Amino acid sequence: MSNNKIVKGRFPIGFYNDLHPDFSINFQMNRFYNWSNDEDMLKEMREVSPNIHNYEEYISKFLELSEKSLKQGNKLKAAYYLRGAEFYIKESSPEKHNCRKRFISLMQEHYNIEENQYFKVPYENGFLSTYRFTPENPKGTFVMFGGFDSYIEELFPMAMTIKDSGYDVVCFEGPGQGVTLEDYKIPMTHEWEKPVKTILDFFQLDNVTLFGLSLGGYFVIRAAAFENRVKRVVADDICADFYELVLRQLPLNLKEKFNDLIIGQKSKELNTLLERLAKESLMLEWAINQGMHTTGSQTPYDFLSKVTLYNTTEISEKVEQDVLLLAAQDDHYIPLNQFFEQGKDLKNVRSLTMRMFTKKENAQNHCHIGNVGLSIEVILNWLEEMKH
Repeated sequence: MSNNKIVKGRFPIGFYNDLHPDFSINFQMNRFYNWSNDEDMLKEMREVSPNIHNYEEYISKFLELSEKSLKQGNKLKAAYYLRGAEFYIKESSPEKHNCRKRFISLMQEHYNIEENQYFKVPYENGFLSTYRFTPENPKGTFVMFGGFDSYIEELFPMAMTIKDSGYDVVCFEGPGQGVTLEDYKIPMTHEWEKPVKTILDFFQLDNVTLFGLSLGGYFVIRAAAFENRVKRVVADDICADFYELVLRQLPLNLKEKFNDLIIGQKSKELNTLLERLAKESLMLEWAINQGMHTTGSQTPYDFLSKVTLYNTTEISEKVEQDVLLLAAQDDHYIPLNQFFEQGKDLKNVRSLTMRMFTKKENAQNHCHIGNVGLSIEVILNWLEEMKH
């Protein structure tokens, strides 16, 4: 069976710019609709959108839509509405944890996850939350993870599609992600080879394809540089310099000043400046709070200092595998220059394939929201090619 037959119809095609006037909210609405692949979601979000002027209103509308979906018996849609609400709920609110737990259990119910498919892999002072989906006679092993703000359950539609095309899929949450962060308080690390080694050791895996989504595009290059049991690497999207991504969210006229404060280690001034800016930008406020929480930082300055470590420049030459780099033409998080720089830095890889998704393909946005199915097809076709 060809890959496009397996992928066909599982993901919608089209990115909608009219769901909400705020670009970041609009993107999140598209994101959760893409994973649910439920047409009604578009209609429902358009209906509530005029009443959403801030995150509080967004949260309350999404929670209402989740309840409505549950009453209709639609667990998947209810789950993604919950996740949509939880995404913007402040860390200090107990409601966030309730939403997260309900989201996870609804996803597990919808996908009929059995006990023997879920693993708590011992790591540091806690566990890495891990699932394994194995088809009959697998043609290879695919190890995958998300990035800065995803739960692994959110990626089930992708994991299941890859499993249905014949691969043994291990998907996990590393430090700073999902259960590993929320329940075991293990903060994010730039040394992603550590959780990857733990997973490969635990399942006794070798000859794997390693896949990272979003900030996972940094993690996957980092892990591959130190782990030779990884034979194929998929960065979707690339993320060669996390610090540049954070700077990109700032007003242009402040970037230089900001940089000087980081280099000069002027933490007090930087924290004051960021507090002021966060009041003017919902997106920035969310990113800083999420960043501090994820990395276990006490102040914005601490978070940003850690972020400078998430950079592939020094390690790229250590990568010797077959590598597939994916990028999106209009990615609002990751500047396109990183795609070309990452490609150039991979001097010692066995093979390098670079693929940029475009507006014509409806896949021009971060993580190809608008045509996720196409990106999965490209990955599966590349894997087939690597075998020959």
